[in-house]
Amino acid sequence: MHSLWTFVIRSSRPQRRLSLALKHSAQSSPAAANFASRRSFATSTRNLQLQAPAALVEDMAPKGGKFEIKTPKGTIDWDGSDMIIREKIFSTITEVFKRHGGVTIDTPVFELREILAGKYGEDSKLIYDLADQGGELCSLRYDLTVPFARYLAMHKNITQIKRYHIAKVYRRDQPAVKKGRMREFYQCDFDIAGAFDPMIPDAEIIRIINEVFDSLGWQGAYTIKLNSRKILDGIFQVCGVPENLIRPISSAVDKLDKMPWEDVRKEMVDEKGLDPAVADKIGKWVVLKGQRDLLEKLKQDEDLSENPSMQQGFADLEALFTYLEYFGALHTVSFDLSLARGLDYYTGVIYEVVTEGSAPEVSASAAAAAAASDSVSKTPRKKSGKPGDPDEDRSNDPTVGIGSVAAGGRYDNLVGMFSGKSQVPCVGISFGIDRIFSITKARMKAQHKTEEPRKNDVDVFVMAFGGGKDFTGLLKERSEICASLWSAGIKVSLASGTVVRERRAGYIQTRPLTSSLIMWGLTFVKAEFLYKLKPKFQNQFKAAEANGVPFALILGEDELAQGKARLKEMGLPDDHPLKEGELISLKTLAEDVQQRITRKKQLDALTQKAEGLRVVHGIKGEEVKPAAADSTAAEFSQPVQQPAV
Repeated sequence: MHSLWTFVIRSSRPQRRLSLALKHSAQSSPAAANFASRRSFATSTRNLQLQAPAALVEDMAPKGGKFEIKTPKGTIDWDGSDMIIREKIFSTITEVFKRHGGVTIDTPVFELREILAGKYGEDSKLIYDLADQGGELCSLRYDLTVPFARYLAMHKNITQIKRYHIAKVYRRDQPAVKKGRMREFYQCDFDIAGAFDPMIPDAEIIRIINEVFDSLGWQGAYTIKLNSRKILDGIFQVCGVPENLIRPISSAVDKLDKMPWEDVRKEMVDEKGLDPAVADKIGKWVVLKGQRDLLEKLKQDEDLSENPSMQQGFADLEALFTYLEYFGALHTVSFDLSLARGLDYYTGVIYEVVTEGSAPEVSASAAAAAAASDSVSKTPRKKSGKPGDPDEDRSNDPTVGIGSVAAGGRYDNLVGMFSGKSQVPCVGISFGIDRIFSITKARMKAQHKTEEPRKNDVDVFVMAFGGGKDFTGLLKERSEICASLWSAGIKVSLASGTVVRERRAGYIQTRPLTSSLIMWGLTFVKAEFLYKLKPKFQNQFKAAEANGVPFALILGEDELAQGKARLKEMGLPDDHPLKEGELISLKTLAEDVQQRITRKKQLDALTQKAEGLRVVHGIKGEEVKPAAADSTAAEFSQPVQQPAV
């Protein structure tokens, strides 16, 4: 009788494996057999430990010793000032979402393939499918809307919710990274789910769009294109589009922001198989835009006004325009019949936000004509990518624009696709962070805004002043003061009209509320220091300046002996009265530092207004009168007064 042990290590390539077999015969004595087996096992195991890793590494290493270190196509690493700008965009949008009662959820980055299948029309080809890794076929999420509908279908107890979700999504689209067209990108979604009276939630969504872009400083620089699937489908039906072609024709019409009507018509007829006469009837309508005036024009057409789908669309838009007036949000809306939104799950009102840079510089047909002309004249042209290559980055292609920076609409039937009979009507908006970022960067460059955003949000850099043999570096004092700043918070008590300072470790102090110190919620002082036992004073200043820290808290042995430290605002001119800083008491350190920080922020805002320009995250906004700031600015340039505790 024989016994057999087999150890198998599978490498990353299934066809290659390292096998070790240990055999021993039972014909020898039991003791000898046992000894032989243990020795053989130990020896083979030791060889396995020594040899297997090398074999596996050799198997997994790139052939030829060459390997290009890069991110996958359509993706980039984010760092430095770009991350600062992105975080400000995130925080601005999140603040608006919370203002409207939004609660956040999170869903898996991948879904079962059948969950995503059939929801995106022609764009379904852009879904990233994953290999079978455990008995389930999955795909990376294409957007945040379908996962939200699946979530609602699974949680039948949720019948009403205002939800927001900020997360990455994935699309195997042809990238144009510099224009914010990525294969991995963030979406910020806000959706209202539940059965409510028609068009009230829809109007609030559009109001949210206004608040987001106004908060980003885009006043007057964006348009919300709005349409209704009911009206668009009604136009197609009246014009004679076969039912099976309505969605494909919608996808073609949706390209009117990138292509002239002649090219769209050609796609309808040559590629989709639509009757040319029907295409001409459609072209009469889909090039129109307006507001209530366009709605009235549609109503006056007898054929359109008798169509049931059109009638529902008319009622929806009449109510929507009225509610938008209530919300003060109608001025940014353009009723645009060319807007179709290619996704299949939309059922009613649809919208998207466009701005400068959304449309391509030239149309594809114009570029093709120019290329043909150059070919005839043999004029050399700079090529921007490989035509026909779906993976080539097209950042420099003038026929590719940034596209819409936000889009959404009503989708009343999507939840029912997962839950059977139960329906949860929904309406929502999705903001494309990377496209917003791309336009923001372009505007900053166009305005010659050369200053770099701050690398962190630190308020105070704690420094040690001194030198020589007896200089200790004051590491203990620097550490203790930073700890006290990190743990100290200030909040406003509106009921009593006092500012309350709270320490996690102990006592509470109060002081009167002043007009220059108005804050909401609990705020903490952000502080840091140089990780050196005996730092040079100059190196500490360089570290603070490198991160744009606005204040330095300078500790000297003489001042510390008096229970004080010197607070210095960085970057003041030589003739400024506070150029050398001011002495403040360590007993009221947190309050005084926070007060000075608040005053600086207010003074900076007034200075920007005095220049006749409001800048929000680097984008120009509305003009203001400079004189309004003059009388107020003086209040904030005075030294901090010692408060009575």
